[in-house]
Amino acid sequence: MFKQLTDIDWTTWTPKEKATLLFVLRDNQILLIHKKRGLGHGKINGPGGRLEPGETPRQAAIREVIEEVGITPLNVSPSGELLFQFCDGYSLHGYVFTATDFQGELIVTDEACPEWFELDQIPSDRMWPDDRFWMP
Repeated sequence: MFKQLTDIDWTTWTPKEKATLLFVLRDNQILLIHKKRGLGHGKINGPGGRLEPGETPRQAAIREVIEEVGITPLNVSPSGELLFQFCDGYSLHGYVFTATDFQGELIVTDEACPEWFELDQIPSDRMWPDDRFWMP
């Protein structure tokens, strides 16, 4: 559907879905997940997912972290918004959050395998190609 960025009219662009990413930070590390299913299957990313009806982006971000890796993020702050337009027509408005603390113990779920990475060793070669541009 879209071949290049100039094909998109951003003044009328509307996302098909809204979703979140929440990056938990500790010391000099970031919590990322290896996606086991769904959008981004096989890639490394932050925990997150689609908003459910009636949820705020912050509520959805916290819920998704709990569901995907078993911890409750604390000191959650908004960090940005992203507009993703895929070539096949799928589009997504992403709300990005960070957390500086958490409660609980990490678990592996059907959706994700969590892993801590040093901030200077983020595996961008295993992530979405555009992550290396906006994540820093």
